[in-house]
Order: sequence, then structure tokens, then C-alpha cells
Amino acid sequence: MRTKTKSLNIFLYLGLIALSLFMLVPFYWMVISSLKLNKDVFSIPMTWWPDTLHWENYKIIWKKLPLVTFFLNTAKLTVITTIIQLFTSCFAAYGFTKTRFKGRDLIFLMYVTTIAVPWQVYMVPQFILVSKLGLNDTHLGLILMQAFSAFGVFLIRQFYISIPDELCEAARIDGLNEYGIFGKIVFPLGKPAMATLTIFTFTNVWNDFMGPLIYLKTKELKTIQLGIRMFISQFGADYAWIMAASVCSLIPVIIVFLSCQKFFVEGVAASGIKG
Repeated sequence: MRTKTKSLNIFLYLGLIALSLFMLVPFYWMVISSLKLNKDVFSIPMTWWPDTLHWENYKIIWKKLPLVTFFLNTAKLTVITTIIQLFTSCFAAYGFTKTRFKGRDLIFLMYVTTIAVPWQVYMVPQFILVSKLGLNDTHLGLILMQAFSAFGVFLIRQFYISIPDELCEAARIDGLNEYGIFGKIVFPLGKPAMATLTIFTFTNVWNDFMGPLIYLKTKELKTIQLGIRMFISQFGADYAWIMAASVCSLIPVIIVFLSCQKFFVEGVAASGIKG
């Protein structure tokens, strides 16, 4: 019986390793293509490792377009939006789990239902609202539009449910108000869920293309995704340069994921324990 179990585990691990390698192939192709000459990117048969690595491609892309400005704009939008979403989601999740008020569950259900509504449905009304507020072609407009997240509230709430209510009741007896309970007890215990939300929010905002495309017109305000699109429109046949720019745009996302990785699995697992 033990021999069968070990054999199954071995096959399972081998299958997972093979699947992981298969999923990494497109990323490997992107990275290795960024180190080739343009004429060699789509060569047939494909060369998995070029004879010469052309690191100068990464120097060229920083000279062709103001990628530093695009990176700074994207970092500004992503960091501020992520921080605001963390605080708004955590506060709302605390209210929906650790406080009692009339209609709490109904309000939560109505709020979470908005996750099912595609952005394209309310894209035009949202644009009209932002324009009337005078926030079109500004970073503030994009930040305010993404300051609240129904998915973030749902994710954090599911984790907060697993925190015993007895801790909050004991703190109330000791004289702590709701802000004190949130800041000293619930908030510190929610690090795994916050790390998970950080990864999701950072990735979504950093890779967002449609939002900046619709609202940002000034070149100095554009993000890295719009910068790569400009790069493609100007150097559409220079595939090695395009791949190099794409690799650079992925580096911050990879860094954030690796930084929060140890909390990620714990946060996802704990958030799905109770409903």
C-alpha cells in the first residue's frame, strides 16, 4: 500500500513539474527572444539558445522611448492604489465580520454582487462622471476609480471570519473601541490575506491597459503598458526590442510576488475556509 502511495506521489510530482515547465516556456521564449537579433526571433527552426546574447537590446529600448517616466508613472499609480485598496478593503471587511448592524449581510451581498458586473457595462457612465469632476487625464482620476474593490473586501472578509470573535469581545471588555480592536488585533492577524490582495491588486493595476488608454492623453502621464504600445507602433518589426521592453515591465510584478509568496498560499487557503 505504501509502495503504491509513493508511486502515485512520484507520478503526481513529475506531472506537476512537467506542467510547470510547460507553462514557463512562453516566458522563456520572451526572455531569450529579447537577447536575439530581430531577424532571429521568428527563425525556423527555432533556436532555444542563440550563439550570441545581445544585451545591448536592453540599452537601446531605454533610449528609444522615455521608459523611466512610464515606469515612474506606473509605480506611482500601482503603489498608491494598492495601499488605498488594502485600507478600504480591510476596514470594510472588519465592518462586515466583527460589527453588528441592521442589514449587514444584505449590504455585503449587494456589494459583492458587483464583482459579476463587467467593467464594460459601466465604463461609459464612469468616464462621464470622471470627466464632469475634472479628473480626466489625471492620475488622481485613475486612483479614485480603483480605490474600492468588492473582490478585495470579499477576500479579506473570508479571512477575518476565521479570527475568533472572542478576541474582539475580550478587547471590548478591556475598553478598546472598534478602531483599537481593528488596529491592534484584527489588522495584524490579517497579513496573509493582505499579502494575497497586494499581489492581485499590484498585478492588475500594473498591467492595466484599457484604463490608462481611455483616461490618459498626455504623454508625460502615460504608463508602461501604453509606453510599450507606443514602442510597438513605432518599431513594430523590431521584435527583440519589444520583447526586451516586455521583460522589463514584468520585473516589478515578479519582485512583488516573490516578496509576498510565503503569505500567498496561506492567504488563499485561509480565505476559502468559511463562507
